[in-house]
Amino acid sequence: MTRSFHYDIIVIGAGHAGCEAAIASARMGVSVAVFTMNLDNIGQMSCNPAVGGLAKSHLVKEIDALGGEMAKVTDKAGIQFKVLNKSKGPAVWATRVQADRALYRKYMRQALESQSGLGIKQENVEEILVKGNQVHGVRTTERIYKAKAVIVATGTFLNGLIHIGLENFLAGRTGEPPSIGLSKSLCEIGFKIGRLKTGTPPRLDVKGIDFSVMGIQEGDIPPPPMSLFTKEIKNPQLPCYITYTNENTHKIILDNLKYSPLYSGIIKGIGPRYCPSIEDKVIRFRDKTRHQIFLEPEGIDSDEYYTNGISTSLPCEVQVELVRSIAGLENAEVKKPGYAIEYDFVYPTQLKPTLEAKHIEGLFLAGQINGTSGYEEAAAQGLITGINAALKIKEREPFILGRHEAYIGVLIDDLVTKGTNEPYRMFTSRAEYRLLLRQDNADLRLMEKGYNLGLISEEVYNIFLKKKSMIEKEIKRLKSERVKPEVVNPILKKLGSSPIKEDASLYQLLKRPEIEYIDIARISPSTNGLTPSEIRSEDVASQVEIQTKYEGYIERQKETAERFKKIEEKKIPEGFVYKWIPGLSKEIIEKLEDVRPFNLGQASRIPGVTPVAISLLMVAVEKHKRTPQIL
Repeated sequence: MTRSFHYDIIVIGAGHAGCEAAIASARMGVSVAVFTMNLDNIGQMSCNPAVGGLAKSHLVKEIDALGGEMAKVTDKAGIQFKVLNKSKGPAVWATRVQADRALYRKYMRQALESQSGLGIKQENVEEILVKGNQVHGVRTTERIYKAKAVIVATGTFLNGLIHIGLENFLAGRTGEPPSIGLSKSLCEIGFKIGRLKTGTPPRLDVKGIDFSVMGIQEGDIPPPPMSLFTKEIKNPQLPCYITYTNENTHKIILDNLKYSPLYSGIIKGIGPRYCPSIEDKVIRFRDKTRHQIFLEPEGIDSDEYYTNGISTSLPCEVQVELVRSIAGLENAEVKKPGYAIEYDFVYPTQLKPTLEAKHIEGLFLAGQINGTSGYEEAAAQGLITGINAALKIKEREPFILGRHEAYIGVLIDDLVTKGTNEPYRMFTSRAEYRLLLRQDNADLRLMEKGYNLGLISEEVYNIFLKKKSMIEKEIKRLKSERVKPEVVNPILKKLGSSPIKEDASLYQLLKRPEIEYIDIARISPSTNGLTPSEIRSEDVASQVEIQTKYEGYIERQKETAERFKKIEEKKIPEGFVYKWIPGLSKEIIEKLEDVRPFNLGQASRIPGVTPVAISLLMVAVEKHKRTPQIL
């Protein structure tokens, strides 16, 4: 007889989405089981060995501020830390961390195993069990498990098909089996499924690489941690290297296109526009004579290098030829060939802003199954599903971040409102309020929310409150403290700044582009104790400087966000009947019925829904409040 086991929440998959989901739920006090096909691959970095980068570090730091795990694990595994775009404004600063793959897996697994209320099971989930419109568990190859909520975070494993040249084989990623039954189960319970594609480049043996002819890229010293909670980076730091393809490389690729599954029509799934294969780049940018390749170490004790920039699914022998045509790689050995992988995904407009399925209570989806690409996007969704699944069980209000509050809010709103037909990737340009949503102020925006959810401890929250108070006190001091021309003008002259003619506040001086906070501190040191051991003083100083220099821009964006917030707060009743609204076209009614927007703001962002339609909808919603429809 089949035996049953019961949990509050079951998480399917232990990649970046599944790990964050499981940890968050368990920390909120519910019982959780996370299922994986292989315990040794928990937190596996399937593609490049790096976390963060442009816009993506914003997501990681938001996860961190809310009480998630990715940033802390990244710091423990990090072997190179670098802030990108430092010459530009703070809205686009981004931290990128090279990580040791093995260490990342080790520390993420430790985080799961040390979390009370969380069990890990190496079993293959074949079916999601649903009664009516309510999820009630899963069936694995071994047994049935009951649950009040289920989170599906399967990455590229749903009907995964790997392509190398004209050959292909079923796999979730190289060396691991795909999930076939689960994809069928999702179709059977009413999801519309699509097909996407991604890829990875060859890995090379370090012994055959000549780094002397390549450009070198060192990390920042001292390494800037990804997590707010990290005091010190302990791993040895390693450089990355830069080389380029050339006309001979491109000729090899063009001569072998007939063997490319992408160009021979074998691959049907749509690939990521912003992370194309080298075949794509050579075809699309024929005027370019070279493309950059970034060689990234796989780990401290690893002899493998990841060749970022030459993702390919050409045959193995062609991959060797194209690699050896590149400067510094003439004698390189390909340890693992690159490949393309096709996989099933669920169209994300079938989800609520909580990432719960609209038609099945208690079923949540997170990560690449929702059409995204990237560890960071997956982890962000995992955290939100873990939070909302626990809140649902506790019968508490759902947790939804607005576009003006977090990049996580932008990510999820884009997915559930606009959908995607290609792997979605986060960019700073996707955020309307990116000056408010900087990576440096994630804690100021979100830590209180994490504390209220129970994901941030009392001790950590008190340290945060102290930091916030220090920033406010120091800005107040700068505004009130004034200096005389005869005292400050000699200093301003040395800094290349124009002299003042009358007394000026330190705040006014700091607004000057050429003046930094460190200069102000030399003129008049702080009396607010900016160096307590539990708070990084440079974080406080950076906040004081950014908030001062960009005050006008920040205030304007805050005003815009407040106006935007008013339309976001106008909720649309669940089950609202759009066809009853006079003046709406059939096309717009269909779009509204398909997305079922949560509020008027979300409705306004549905492609094809006009401002006139929003005005009509607003009137109808107000009328419904006075005389409710029979829904």
